[in-house]
Amino acid sequence: MSITKHNWTKEEIIAIYNKPMMDLLYEAASIHREHHDPNVVQVSTLLSIKTGGCPEDCGYCPQAARYHTDIEGNDLMSVNQVKAQALRAKSGGSSRVCMGAAWRNVKDGPEFDQVLEMVRTINKLDMEVCCTLGMITENQAQRLAEAGLYAYNHNLDTSEDYYKEVISTRGFEDRLQTIENVRKTNVTVCSGGIIGMGESVEDRAGMLVALSTLNPQPESVPINALVAVEGTPMEEEKPVEIWEMIRMVATSRIIMPETQVRLSAGRMNMSREGQAMCFFAGANSIFAGDKLLTTPNPDVDEDMKMFELLGLNPQKAFTKVTQPQTVEAVDSQYSSLGEKPKWSRPGHEIERNLEASQKGK
Repeated sequence: MSITKHNWTKEEIIAIYNKPMMDLLYEAASIHREHHDPNVVQVSTLLSIKTGGCPEDCGYCPQAARYHTDIEGNDLMSVNQVKAQALRAKSGGSSRVCMGAAWRNVKDGPEFDQVLEMVRTINKLDMEVCCTLGMITENQAQRLAEAGLYAYNHNLDTSEDYYKEVISTRGFEDRLQTIENVRKTNVTVCSGGIIGMGESVEDRAGMLVALSTLNPQPESVPINALVAVEGTPMEEEKPVEIWEMIRMVATSRIIMPETQVRLSAGRMNMSREGQAMCFFAGANSIFAGDKLLTTPNPDVDEDMKMFELLGLNPQKAFTKVTQPQTVEAVDSQYSSLGEKPKWSRPGHEIERNLEASQKGK
């Protein structure tokens, strides 16, 4: 069994990424089989529980209020609505529900209390629960853990160097701090990024350095291909080629052997053959369902047909980590502190973000 390394350098990762394809695939597939069942894939359903109106300026995101993308926003869903969606996801083969809210950061109050109740409800359905709610404090992470949260997603998006070309309203260090706050609980970490935003191979390697040098490494790493949405600053970016996704998946598998590498956004543009190559290269998780927050995703039935064709089986819930216990709100040891943390606002200007925000005026 190979030993997990936590001091990868950018040069080492670039060398792996640029290996001859057959050598890269062989190495990644061999490491994958050391640590995982190659015929088992974890299936997650991503549910937007609060859509649109986000104050951030992330250049890839159609939910940013400042861009003109015709995204239909909605207020926070009810607990019953979320439960119904979770049951539907479970019947479709998903073992995890990831709830996303278009917030900059979590704010203590009735809406967060409602999210905590959603977590309790889904955990009682014997499904893994993940949340992606923006930046969170240590106390908020503890409250989510008590409710029964299995994973918290907070993507790094890209390298620290290229980050300033994508987002100006929050800092890279805030993302690392949020992950550190989650690590102070028993909640697992889900963190990855996006390729196809105009970044270089060096930037992709830089993102993988940041992820792989975390100790422990994230339990889950989503690899997203940019879905260029009209109205966003990145609407003109060319689609990522499947070979880039395969190289990114394989490299992630080699440097993070125990992590579950997830094929995330962008699968609509991938053939079954392309996805099969990604699974061979070490991807062992997908997002299922017809939509990923606001962008299209393959139909669940199509995914199940692909699984049958490839001889893949959905992973059962709590295979990697034991199911967390749910503590009811009345028995909680952690309560709202009414925190107002000083998350950073770098404030520099990104020309293409400014241009996109002014188009509809």
